[in-house]
Amino acid sequence: MKLSQFKFNLPESLIAHSPSDIRDESRLMVLHRDSGKIEHKIFKDVLDYFDDKDVMILNNTKVFPARMYGNKEKTGATIEVFLLRELNKELRLWDVLVDPARKIRVGNKLYFGDDDLLIAEVVDNTTSRGRTIRFLFDGTDEEFRRNVEILGETPLPKYIKRKATADDKERYQTIFAKHEGAVAAPTAGLHFSRELMKRLELKGVEFAEVTLHVGLGTFRPVEVEDLTKHKMDSEQFIIEAKQADIVNKGIERKSRICAVGTTSMRAVESAVSAGKSLKAANDWTSKFIFPPYEFSIANSMITNFHTPESTLLMMVSAFGGYEHVMNAYEVAVKEKYRFYSYGDAMLII
Repeated sequence: MKLSQFKFNLPESLIAHSPSDIRDESRLMVLHRDSGKIEHKIFKDVLDYFDDKDVMILNNTKVFPARMYGNKEKTGATIEVFLLRELNKELRLWDVLVDPARKIRVGNKLYFGDDDLLIAEVVDNTTSRGRTIRFLFDGTDEEFRRNVEILGETPLPKYIKRKATADDKERYQTIFAKHEGAVAAPTAGLHFSRELMKRLELKGVEFAEVTLHVGLGTFRPVEVEDLTKHKMDSEQFIIEAKQADIVNKGIERKSRICAVGTTSMRAVESAVSAGKSLKAANDWTSKFIFPPYEFSIANSMITNFHTPESTLLMMVSAFGGYEHVMNAYEVAVKEKYRFYSYGDAMLII
């Protein structure tokens, strides 16, 4: 398929800049992938589509406060430093993006916080905006992380044109987030409230947790018309044997297996055994899913509404059927559904 086949017109006004007032009361579009039938619901109605022994696969990655602002030594210029991932815990080496990048060279020092709570030195150039930096900090890892927590901001996507607030710290995080390492939230999971999880549990729905640390590569634009030529960035994922077991038992009993989000889907599709079951894994994946693609694990999925021409829209189209999904997006625009991270949700069954 071609990149241009995933274009659609998205009015600026439909981009969600803040979450719904209550997590489980965002809107939910239900798409039946056999017929293309569409239903309009509220997210907590998801309860009506799942029964005893169905399985939901959740991504329990935790977003860390990745966006920091420092001052360059001598000039005092403000530099945005976006922490991508920790390369070496002992040496406190981090892979980061800097903005404006032209001002930042190897050897420069950056000072963070009014009283220079953290100081970092640039040790390498990686890409045009990418740098490797070393934090010069003598305390414990716990103290270091506390300082990052104090200085860092919730890394809201750039299209949300406002500063992150204290509310975002809670709302740009799923209620089941456990393992820190993501620079963006697995957004389909943001719609789950504690009450809804409890009600699903009482109904007999089982939860299997996987971890995929969402990197910025998820949002990297596709710049080639021929999709086979697009390369995804690698993201780390972990699936424990006990969690794989929950999913595999669900597959055996022909239950509904629902991947909550494109990240959960990507994780499980990156760990399929020869016998089409889910295996335990601790690995990196650069899997790019676009139509046509045969899915092995999940037979339903929950996802948000994604950007035109994004790899996320491509995966959803592969799962729900290209025509059905593109038609559903047309309906979503017409019905004024809210798009992107803080937007509404879609259940594909």
